[in-house]
Amino acid sequence: MKIDSHHHFWKYSEREYGWIGDRMKALRRDFLPPDLAKEIATAGIEGVVSVQARQSLEETQFLLDFAEGNDFIRGVVGWAPLVSPAVSKDIEKFAARPKLKGLRHVLQDDPDDNYILRDDFDRGIRALRDVGLVYDILIYERHLPQTLTFVDRHPDQVFVLDHIAKPRIKDNVLEPWRANIRRLAERPHVYCKLSGMVTEADWQNWTTEQLTPYFDTVLQAFGPRRLMFGSDWPVCLLAASYQKWVRTVAGAIAKLSADEQARIWGGTAVEAYGL
Repeated sequence: MKIDSHHHFWKYSEREYGWIGDRMKALRRDFLPPDLAKEIATAGIEGVVSVQARQSLEETQFLLDFAEGNDFIRGVVGWAPLVSPAVSKDIEKFAARPKLKGLRHVLQDDPDDNYILRDDFDRGIRALRDVGLVYDILIYERHLPQTLTFVDRHPDQVFVLDHIAKPRIKDNVLEPWRANIRRLAERPHVYCKLSGMVTEADWQNWTTEQLTPYFDTVLQAFGPRRLMFGSDWPVCLLAASYQKWVRTVAGAIAKLSADEQARIWGGTAVEAYGL
């Protein structure tokens, strides 16, 4: 089974999606299940994991409703206020929905680079462990040192790193991202998504050769057993079509065995998220 472990849906409005700036006009429209169904059918993808794009409980409800009405949506990574004293009650509202597999907070945009180390955030993460939910880590590479401390505080929690921690691909900068990624990969409870790379490069001028050192780093660090394919559709459309990103990943992992490739295309996501 081939799984796209990372994509988004939205009914576009400027108020709710203020992060879609002037350079992102291609994203200023609705992206809904029928749109994605066409893309994955062409690419041979059989299932997907929907990931939150708004920080609201309504977003979690929105994605779960889509998931329950579309069999190809195998799981949802939603949102809940992890720093709230009432976070356990918020999670309980959705705990009976079988397609809720995890939660995410948009740490990359928080003005406090140490938000991930807050005591109340830690308490929220412990609430996830109690109900068996995964936590998706969305950060920039500058947050990796704090993230190392964070994941060590929660050795029994499953984590999935989004977008290989968004290295500075546009500027061809590998360090200290590479060293920190290797350290993070030493933690066996952390998985990583092969996603979001083209939008960290020059949108119009990126090349597969430019991406190769980043692919090779995470392949060596995490290995196929803890790597999973993700499209980051529709955000990827700023720099590549869905099909082009699928071909790019296929080329990057072509040197692996058939079993190793199958792990990246689906097996890892099935294991990590319990799909």
